[in-house]
Amino acid sequence: MIEAIEYNLKRGIKLLNSITDVQYSDTTMEPYHSSIGGHMRHILDVFDCIFCGLESKEVDLSARKRNELAEQKTAFGLAYFEEILQQLNALKGSDFNQMVEVTDDLGLGRITTNYTLASALIQAHSHAIHHFASIGYIISKLGIELPDADFGYNPTTPKTTQV
Repeated sequence: MIEAIEYNLKRGIKLLNSITDVQYSDTTMEPYHSSIGGHMRHILDVFDCIFCGLESKEVDLSARKRNELAEQKTAFGLAYFEEILQQLNALKGSDFNQMVEVTDDLGLGRITTNYTLASALIQAHSHAIHHFASIGYIISKLGIELPDADFGYNPTTPKTTQV
């Protein structure tokens, strides 16, 4: 599991290494006016929430740090990726079946429920792929090349052929 998450996150690093700060922070794409950097920072914030809650076994997904520099400057985004990858790799050998309380606001208030560490990481990974798909839309509109053909593609989604 760690290797799959790491492999996917490194796709984000590859993208950041190929774009400028202007492209990274561009919020002109309709309809949401979100930036590549905003999505990347958000993806990493979810992982960070998990890592911050591991010791207490209380993960609060609404307690995101929202570091503006990590969404405006590629260098800060890259540093955040490296920090998350280090924390992810430190989990190798962990008990992924350990229980953690996960809290989030689902729109009608905060909900707390029990997850395994594995399920929290899997959710964060699926969330990252979802946001990579949104980033794919943005980079397409900006005329930037995808880092690879599977960027933002959930591995369980059947591939269609273009006619």
